[in-house]
Amino acid sequence: MLQVHKFSRKMVVNIDEEICYEPLLSFFEEIEEAGFSFDALPKETIENYQLSALNMLLEHALTNNSHYQDSFKMKGVTFNKLLNITHLSQLPFLQKDMIRGDRSKILCVNPKQIGQVHVTSGTTGKPIYTSFTLADQYIYELLPKYTHLFPENENDICAVALPYEFALPGLGFQRLFQFSFGSTVLSLGKGGYMAPVDKSLELMNEFGATVLATTPSYAALLAEESQQLGIDLKKDMGLKRIILTGEGCSYSFRNRLEKLWGCKVSFFYGSTECGVIGIECKEHNGYHIAEGHVRVEIVEVGGDEVLDYGQTGELVVTTLLREGMPMIRYRTGDIGYLEKSECACGCKMDILQLRGRLESQVNIDGELYSPFILENFLLEIEEVGLWYHFVIGTDNKVTIEIEPNPTISNDELKEKVEKHMNSIFPVPFNVNFKDIPRTFGKATRILFNN
Repeated sequence: MLQVHKFSRKMVVNIDEEICYEPLLSFFEEIEEAGFSFDALPKETIENYQLSALNMLLEHALTNNSHYQDSFKMKGVTFNKLLNITHLSQLPFLQKDMIRGDRSKILCVNPKQIGQVHVTSGTTGKPIYTSFTLADQYIYELLPKYTHLFPENENDICAVALPYEFALPGLGFQRLFQFSFGSTVLSLGKGGYMAPVDKSLELMNEFGATVLATTPSYAALLAEESQQLGIDLKKDMGLKRIILTGEGCSYSFRNRLEKLWGCKVSFFYGSTECGVIGIECKEHNGYHIAEGHVRVEIVEVGGDEVLDYGQTGELVVTTLLREGMPMIRYRTGDIGYLEKSECACGCKMDILQLRGRLESQVNIDGELYSPFILENFLLEIEEVGLWYHFVIGTDNKVTIEIEPNPTISNDELKEKVEKHMNSIFPVPFNVNFKDIPRTFGKATRILFNN
């Protein structure tokens, strides 16, 4: 039975049956009644909360799931309660291949309690299923409030141009805007028969959208289409900000979007498996870890040593508020490093500097580079458009495919790009001109020519 009521002017959903993290509800009520935002709590308070949440998580998982029971035994873990936060590092990892294509391996509730199932795209193998209880969707996702990072309120019209099929982002952002902020939502989706680009822009314009949540490539596609429709994004649309998720992009790409749309653009990092992981603040200095929802560690790539602040490695995420399918020390395959927060925005939560996916790192002359680094330097040249490919050859050469620009000859642009890129990287870059196909899905920026 789903019941909706309000406390402290916020929408909250209660479930009649017992929920495993109920002892934490009073903690969040106290925060809200005192007028505090989770992201501004002292670091010690945050870590004390995380330790309590982790221990409730362990009790729940070890009581209800045989995979976690068996993996703990195989690792030689005999305790079921952490003494401190660093104690987490003694627990076994959850690898992607362990749960690919398996709907129930880490399910920790009766299947009848599942309210919704989300699925990853499965572009790199069998899909990963993530099952949510109603409490997961309508209580736990919405409990930690990050008002420094999300200033939206009931006056905002939020357009969600993200996939509503299979994956989490579309419905996740819709619930966030509706239930946490009381905002009106335009459920645009991301292209396709029922969500064509022109109709999406017209709807945003008609209702006076103030916020847009979408991917970097789709924000670029919407900007292109607006020119065809005669819509001036700065005068006619007047967005306050765009939230980018679903794909990574460089600061240069973000700066281009800010100029095109005439508003602030911020990054959001999450996944279907783990939900929200990091949120960028107005200072644009990296992602603040959503420490009300997740505990993040950085471990050595291919190893198990937990790395310190400033050391680059693989992100390992533990979800703190999940009943249906909690992720305990989940190896994400994403690369980055953590910094202690000394941010001017006031957030005390650690900062993540994300460097992209492990399999997407580009080997140039024996050195690994993030695709974001390559893109950042390429887009420093203003005549280069937002659609391009880096084609990585086996001969240690890189070909850049870009589109012609009517303001400059192809020869001049080719020379300008090659000179710029070759002055930075140790291998030759060659430029070819090509019409780059647009896509409603994730944009492919790196092509490996094997």
